[in-house]
This record gives sequence, structure tokens and C-alpha cells, in this order.
Amino acid sequence: EVRLVESGGGLVQTGGSLRLSCAASGFTFEDYAIAWFRQAPGKEREGVSAIVGVNGQTYYADSVKGRFTISSDSAKNTLYLQMNSLKPEDTAVYYCAATLHRPGSDYALPARYDNWGQGTQVTVSS
Repeated sequence: EVRLVESGGGLVQTGGSLRLSCAASGFTFEDYAIAWFRQAPGKEREGVSAIVGVNGQTYYADSVKGRFTISSDSAKNTLYLQMNSLKPEDTAVYYCAATLHRPGSDYALPARYDNWGQGTQVTVSS
């Protein structure tokens, strides 16, 4: 059974940093694509960043490029999202998601993922 547990969210001021973690179990990182999504109140869930385990290929939403960095540690079965230069518009619940890797897939789409964590709240104050 795939299990994903996020942690590391919190309240931070504009310009601050946070590092989110996603502890994963039940699958092998190299076989999966793993991603971070976020959802703000009243908005649709959007892809933030993704990483393909077998080749390390990464994806970033334009809104976070240059500020956020995704990484994974397969030995610890943990996915990370380092978030720097945070803005109020980054406020959202952040979710970790995982899916079996299939070449050519669009990993920015929530519908592509069939395993989700419970989410962690990130709030950026202005």
C-alpha cells in the first residue's frame, strides 16, 4: 500500500523559507513520479513541482521557478520541497502525490496521480 505523509508546513513571513517533507512507503522511488501540488481556498489544485525517479527529470510551475527546489532521497524514501522567497500567493495546502512512471505523461495534472497525502498548510504573511 502506497502511503504519503507530508510535514514541514507552517506560518512564515514574505521572503522567508520553508522545507516540506513527504515520507513515502509502499513503493520504489525509481519506478514512480512524485510531485507536490497545492490548493488555495476557492481555487483548483495546481501542480507545483514533480520529479521522475528513474531519471531525475523535474518539472516546475512557472510561478515557482527559481524559488522552489524539488529533491528526493530514495534511501530515506523521502521527497522534499525547498521553498525560498515565499510570497503571500504561495499560501495553500500542499500535497504530496505519487504515480507509476509512464514516459510521455504530463505530471503537472492532478488526474495523473492516484496516491495522495493528507496535506500540510503553508501560510505566508504579508
